[in-house]
Amino acid sequence: MRKQTITRRDFVKITGAGAVGAAIGPFSLFPERAQAQQKTLKIVQWSHFVPGFDKWFDGEFAKQWGQKHDTNVVVDHIVTREVNTRGAAEASARKGHDLFLFLFPPAAYENQVIDLTDVYREVERKHGKAIALAHRSTFNAKTKKHFAFSDSYVPFPGNYRQDLWAEAGYPHGPETYDDLRIGAKKIRDKSGHPCGIGLSQDNDTSSAVRAILWSFGGAEQDENGNVVINSKQTIEALKFMRALYQESQTPEVVTWDETSNNRAMLAGKISYTMNAISITRAAEKDNPEMSQKIQLCPALKGPARRLSPANVANHYVIWDFAENKEGAKQFLVDLVENFAQAFTASEFFGFPCFPSTVPDLESRLAHDPKASPQDKYKTLSNVLDWTTNVGYPGYATNAINEVASTYVLNTTFAKVARGEMSAEEGAQTAEAQVKRIFERWARGN
Repeated sequence: MRKQTITRRDFVKITGAGAVGAAIGPFSLFPERAQAQQKTLKIVQWSHFVPGFDKWFDGEFAKQWGQKHDTNVVVDHIVTREVNTRGAAEASARKGHDLFLFLFPPAAYENQVIDLTDVYREVERKHGKAIALAHRSTFNAKTKKHFAFSDSYVPFPGNYRQDLWAEAGYPHGPETYDDLRIGAKKIRDKSGHPCGIGLSQDNDTSSAVRAILWSFGGAEQDENGNVVINSKQTIEALKFMRALYQESQTPEVVTWDETSNNRAMLAGKISYTMNAISITRAAEKDNPEMSQKIQLCPALKGPARRLSPANVANHYVIWDFAENKEGAKQFLVDLVENFAQAFTASEFFGFPCFPSTVPDLESRLAHDPKASPQDKYKTLSNVLDWTTNVGYPGYATNAINEVASTYVLNTTFAKVARGEMSAEEGAQTAEAQVKRIFERWARGN
């Protein structure tokens, strides 16, 4: 996926001109006035990686919801690389859809969307508190506004070749980053299969380097939003990446695109990568023999912790210029009410931000007839123990989103890995860049 957040400079430039079925209940957030003519609800969804989800969303849930609420629901799908451009265009024109789905926290649009605190309250009244990942990705702690609503997130586990790792002495794959470095080198030396952690300007690399950074004890910011990237922990994470790259990877990872690690693993070229379960699901459909070889493991444990960001997450916004705000709110409430069906339709790709909506999640993960073995996805049953939001341990602010969208960490890790700068220089350079971004947003706010 291409970057889905924008810099403050770009945001100002772009927006300156404009500055199911029976389970759907009768609840209405704003039952203000009945309209004689049928209403319309316009929604933008990014085209799902699992086609069956869009079929369910459009043909079942949205259709039945529209019939129940006497509303013509129009769902437009766009490819992921167009989401940010389309969102910026609608914000600038102050015209477009009622509900807009971003893949990453759209904090930059806070002043152009409505507060969704009441939606959260209603959903939490029925289903319990949202997970911390959802809250910290959609809430501004300073303004106390929920600028978006998150119903689901995508885990980011390890995908490894079980046959190769068993030969290296790790039949269940690597458990720690030390295991990864030692085992990946053994595999590369013996069979020639490199490790496959990207170092390019793409989303998977962004997720991977943050998983390494956090697990070594580093972070871009602390819980209060102070820049802390230049630390001993960050330096150790950078040194690890340099060693892994030099011992077990190939230069092509620096130029990978969003699907390169998927293709490399499915083709049997690499021993390990970090990705969503799109790799294993693709193998089940197209390459059953390889499907048996590719297994999953949790985020790896580092010296400080075991932690990874979600690969992506859903972030719905309702524009302040939306024509059907009440219907859009109701749609979100009812979508969560039907999330068990959404989870099935996504083939376990999107996990619930309100866990009670899929009460049998653990048993479903442990008995999937499509998987080989059937308990392949059981490793995701404790995913909330090692998955968190971009911006950890703080919130996904405008500044953090710009750091992510401009690939500050990706570039730093790549340069250190290739020997273009030392780990200490990398931490210092990253600190200077992150501080500039944070200070610019602070002045703008």
